[in-house]
Amino acid sequence: MDISIVIPFYNEEESLQELVAWIERVMSEQKLEFEIIMVDDGSSDASWRIVESMSESRKHLKAIKFRRNYGKSAALQCGFQASQGKVVITMDADLQDSPEEIPALYHMIINEGYDLVSGWKKIRHDPISKRLPSKVYNAVARWVTGIKLHDFNCGLKAYRQQVVKSIEVYGDMHRNIPFLAKQAGFKKIGEKVVQHRKRQYGVSKYGWQRFVTGFLDLITLVFITKFGRRPMHFFGVLGTLMFIFGFMWAAFLGIEKLYAVKNHIKAPLVTSNPYFYLALVAMILGTQLFLSGFLAELIVRTSSDRNSYLIDQKINLKE
Repeated sequence: MDISIVIPFYNEEESLQELVAWIERVMSEQKLEFEIIMVDDGSSDASWRIVESMSESRKHLKAIKFRRNYGKSAALQCGFQASQGKVVITMDADLQDSPEEIPALYHMIINEGYDLVSGWKKIRHDPISKRLPSKVYNAVARWVTGIKLHDFNCGLKAYRQQVVKSIEVYGDMHRNIPFLAKQAGFKKIGEKVVQHRKRQYGVSKYGWQRFVTGFLDLITLVFITKFGRRPMHFFGVLGTLMFIFGFMWAAFLGIEKLYAVKNHIKAPLVTSNPYFYLALVAMILGTQLFLSGFLAELIVRTSSDRNSYLIDQKINLKE
């Protein structure tokens, strides 16, 4: 199969039939073998009934329904697991992503050798309240991840099948799929300017909260990627430095007191100096951080997936 098109949706009853018909028309013109995998993320409107009706006459239309709303990441992960195409395309169901972009994205994967191609909505038909936070987030994401994409959160993306089978998308990590792919060893990541259409039906399902959670998820992802297998490198180093700083400061105060006593110089009690308590707190926190790192290291070393890795190819090895 050439293409799997994964479409997560939530309460998009007005646009589903038009979107599926548009995709079918484009695929027919390109003579590509395809499947459409629609994932209903717990819709409360008539979306699922419409999908059921469409599937009766379309063998290429597959659908999955969640009992409740789990979020876009869960819907994408479920769609990825069910996909069979050599190239997997993801797109939103609100008709803001144009199916006319699919052939070009497909050829970038197949003919140009990209592992992942992300859409870039260079001209966006969104209010500034959405565009400005998005620009800030994308700038921070480029700086943190080292991936030069202009629109990390664009729903229109193309993946080589091996990519979607090698990553796990959870929480709100769908915004950071390019970084997940990079950490899994897929480094040829590109982007393509795509058309962004105005929303025709319904309302946006995302608010300003997604940008806050996006930043937090990005920080979490970077931390886990760098220190998830070696937590002692973070907690141990930080704890050791903090303990040494506190110990040296406390030692300085103690030496200063002993020098004053030896030379019969009147000096206040060490415990009356606020810096003594700061030094004490630093040593306690340093010890706690070090122990946290030690315990985390023990957990990692006993974990069943402590040696998880991806194998690309094998030569002369029997299964």
